[in-house]
Amino acid sequence: MKAALPKIVMATGNTGKLREITELLAGTDVAVIAQSALDVIPAEETGDTFVANALQKARNAARQTGLPAMADDSGLVVAALDGHPGIRSARYAGPQATDEENIDKLLQALRGITDRAAHFRCAAVFVRNAEDAHPLIAQGRWYGEIVQLRRGTGGFGYDPVFYDPELQRCGAELTSAEKNARSHRGQAIRALCRLMQAQWSASGGAA
Repeated sequence: MKAALPKIVMATGNTGKLREITELLAGTDVAVIAQSALDVIPAEETGDTFVANALQKARNAARQTGLPAMADDSGLVVAALDGHPGIRSARYAGPQATDEENIDKLLQALRGITDRAAHFRCAAVFVRNAEDAHPLIAQGRWYGEIVQLRRGTGGFGYDPVFYDPELQRCGAELTSAEKNARSHRGQAIRALCRLMQAQWSASGGAA
C-alpha cells in the first residue's frame, strides 16, 4: 500500500496555475491547500532562474504555515528575443501586467522577425520545511512557436499565441486534459509527484 502524503501548501497566487496543478494532482495521494486559504504573504521573486524563484516561493509558504510546500515557476523562452520574457514572463509588460498586455508586448517585440521558435519552461519544487537542504526539483519543457494572431479561448498567459506544431493548435485551443498531457507544467508536476511519493515511501510515512 502506498504511504499517504501529508497536507501540502501550494505556493501560488495564480488561479490558472492552481487550477491546472489541482487537475494534475487528481488521482494522486498529494493533497494541496492554496496558500491564499492560509493567508500566506506571497514571496518576492528575486531569483535569476526558474528553480531559484520556485524555491523562494515554496520556502516562504513553508515558513509561514509550518507545512511542507510545493511551488512552480515557469515562463516563455523565445530564442529570437535572447530568451525573454523568461523568468519575467508574468511581468513582461510591467509589475501588474495582464495576460493581454504581456501578449501585446511579445507580438510587438517579434514584429518582422521570422524565427519565432519558443518553448515554455517549468521548474516545480517540493520542500519538507523552510530550511530543507535537499528540496525535490523537477523540470519540464514544451516546444513550439509564436503565432502572429491569438487563437482559442482556453488556458491563460501566453497560450493564445503559443503554437504546438505536432498538435497543430495553440495552447488556448486545447482542452485542459490535452494541455496537461503536453505542457511543461504537466511534465514537471508529474515528475515531482513521483519524487515526492518515493521520498515519502522511503521515510516510512514519517513527516
